[in-house]
Amino acid sequence: MRFVVMMVFLSCILGSAVGQEVALTFDDLPSHGALPPEMTRLELARKIIATLKAANAPRVYGFVNAIKLEQVPEDMAVLKEWRSAGYLLGNHTYSHMSLNDNTVGSFEKDIASNEPVLQSLMGNEDWHWFRYPFLWEGDTLEKRNQVRAYLKDHGYRVAQVTLDFEDYAWNEPYARCLAKNDQQAIGWLKSSYMSTAAEYIEVDRKMSMMLYGREIKHVMLLHLGGFETVMLPQLLDLLKQKGFKLVTLEEAESDPAYENNPDLPLKHGGSSLEQMMEAKHLKVPPVTLKPMKELAAICR
Repeated sequence: MRFVVMMVFLSCILGSAVGQEVALTFDDLPSHGALPPEMTRLELARKIIATLKAANAPRVYGFVNAIKLEQVPEDMAVLKEWRSAGYLLGNHTYSHMSLNDNTVGSFEKDIASNEPVLQSLMGNEDWHWFRYPFLWEGDTLEKRNQVRAYLKDHGYRVAQVTLDFEDYAWNEPYARCLAKNDQQAIGWLKSSYMSTAAEYIEVDRKMSMMLYGREIKHVMLLHLGGFETVMLPQLLDLLKQKGFKLVTLEEAESDPAYENNPDLPLKHGGSSLEQMMEAKHLKVPPVTLKPMKELAAICR
């Protein structure tokens, strides 16, 4: 235990001196959240892609809910732009279905319904990566094991997450505040986004050290939302300052840490680190609550 505490301490004080790798992933393609005024989905995607290209981000995965194309067919242009940039697509279920609220059969059907779009856009590239909606992997052990078996039988790997600060929560408030041209509120959104990201990245690093006694390779969950067009450059700078190198999802999840299965029914899911902490009965390090109430109330 003393060794783990010392390693956590050294990790925190050394920062960029400790080499780390992280894969960036984006959920809910082709669209997520409210659009900022006078911005199209395609313009939003192009801004995100340009930022990723400037940072030399390698072969980023975006996870698709194809039902959105039924609602807005022209958003297929977003997925085509993503592919033209050399980035990849994975399965996030057809309708962003909750496994907790549905049967295993319905959930598996929703996974399969997403595949035609992935096949048409990905060709010979590997689209057999699966991201659970809400990071909910099953509220019963039977559900969890049955879906995991289905994914394995159909050639999928689970795209686990280790770095997550719920970036999506800032997108709709940003659209509201921008519509009102409330620059003071937008300033608070920027500062709260960055402070939350910085704190939760460090908490996740501490959990990695507590669980494995080392810095594992990480996977970060982000969303293709309006506020990311503003904040992604700063977030990437923060990752660089903390010593992170951008890698592919395949490279990140080659880490043996991802072979661990918490084997727990979890109603509220969570990152792979959070799940493993619960499985091992370890206490999550103290952390400031995310400002969800403030985000819900701002610019109303």
